[in-house]
Amino acid sequence: MARGGTVFLVVLRGLAMAATLSATILMAVASEKTTVFSITFEAKFQNSPALWFSVVSNAVSAGYSFLALFISPTSSLFRFVVPLDAIVAMLLTGALAAAGSISYLGKKGNPHTGWMPICGQVPGFCDQMMISIVCAFIGVLLYTAIVLYNVSIAMNSLISSFPKLPVSVPRPLRTGFSVRLTS
Repeated sequence: MARGGTVFLVVLRGLAMAATLSATILMAVASEKTTVFSITFEAKFQNSPALWFSVVSNAVSAGYSFLALFISPTSSLFRFVVPLDAIVAMLLTGALAAAGSISYLGKKGNPHTGWMPICGQVPGFCDQMMISIVCAFIGVLLYTAIVLYNVSIAMNSLISSFPKLPVSVPRPLRTGFSVRLTS
């Protein structure tokens, strides 16, 4: 891989790490207490398994991004990085979908099941959760770019390793009869 490609990959990984780490921190510290009808409750990510999944997935991907920064593309370990990048991209996509669905329920509720929206009572929590989801979405986009870049590099090296075949011009077929066009 050329030096420019390595720098590009390091920049993408650094940005992905920053996005997923930001999503982790924002979701982990999002908390707000409110009182409704003399009942005090606290909205926090620990109350939802989907938000737990989002925090853990973003933290794992940020840690993986940090470790992958130190693996050279010429190293034999790099062959494990390419499929792991795809796995991390899928993990982040699932976490984003889970957090997005809980965010939607918090904002709109579900009148069919009797779940009321809570963002009117805890707007700070919902705003911070939404910013975290935006950061996670940026992380998913960056990891998708990393996977596409890795696949293009792998395909280019695979295609360039094929032996060069001689190029010949095809001759016209001889069928045994001829057609003459006259005007």
